[in-house]
Amino acid sequence: MSDLDLGTTAGLQQIFLERGALLEGHFLLSSGLHSPRYLQCARVLMDPPLATALGAALADRLRTLLPEAPSVVVAPALGGVLVAHEVARALGCPGLFTERQEGTMTLRRGFVLAPGDPVVVVEDVITTGGSTREVLEAVRSREARVLAVGSIVDSRGGKVDLGVPRRSLLELEVPTYAPESCPLCAEGSTPVKPGSRASR
Repeated sequence: MSDLDLGTTAGLQQIFLERGALLEGHFLLSSGLHSPRYLQCARVLMDPPLATALGAALADRLRTLLPEAPSVVVAPALGGVLVAHEVARALGCPGLFTERQEGTMTLRRGFVLAPGDPVVVVEDVITTGGSTREVLEAVRSREARVLAVGSIVDSRGGKVDLGVPRRSLLELEVPTYAPESCPLCAEGSTPVKPGSRASR
């Protein structure tokens, strides 16, 4: 991975472009919004050495925010699972993921958090922050403490306020539109849903 530039926006964006992870078109996002661009992190994370390098780079950025070492990293399934695994590897702690059960994001599969546990929450892509907020709620419902949030990509250029410190490797300004005011729809285009689930 030494030949890849993980430290600059241009270098990271080039990695996404080369791997077909930055798509152009008309997309229905998991938030219900429409966008002319879509980030498919799975196309990048499917490369194990690159996933490890990205996780380590994100962990390095998160360390500057952390008042103490986290006891666990938590992410939403499906997109955040590999991110949690690799960031946890770099931070030297377990990586867990939340899933939906009867419409509510929760820890399953025997995953537990103890009251007071220091936790880092991670994502592949933050758009509206909806999934991340649900994970934050799932963590806090166990009385654990969220130290920070991290993501591989922030597609809103840092504008989403999650109420905790956060870092991303790549910040982009990706336009989004409500369906009723989408200029792509007005041109007669039909959005496609490339994500892992229908609503986030």
